[in-house]
Amino acid sequence: MAFTLYSLLEAGLLIVNAIAVLNEERFLRKIGWGREHLQPGAAYYQGAYAPPQSTKAQIINLINSVRTVMRFPLIFLNIGTMILLIIAG
Repeated sequence: MAFTLYSLLEAGLLIVNAIAVLNEERFLRKIGWGREHLQPGAAYYQGAYAPPQSTKAQIINLINSVRTVMRFPLIFLNIGTMILLIIAG
């Protein structure tokens, strides 16, 4: 199997799909990565001298953002990928 740009994009799509299907109640809270584990007010502070967030807080924000923003685009990207795979083989 050749390493192409399409295979790299497909791997990225699979990673975003994996992030999008994580369930907060059943999985993320149990390992301590739920929204309530963020520092209060740290994510909403928009001042010029915002305190730096920890890596864990940034990852939690990334997971929540992907789950919120990429829900509908992922549906169309997955459908397009399936159609392309069916046509191209």
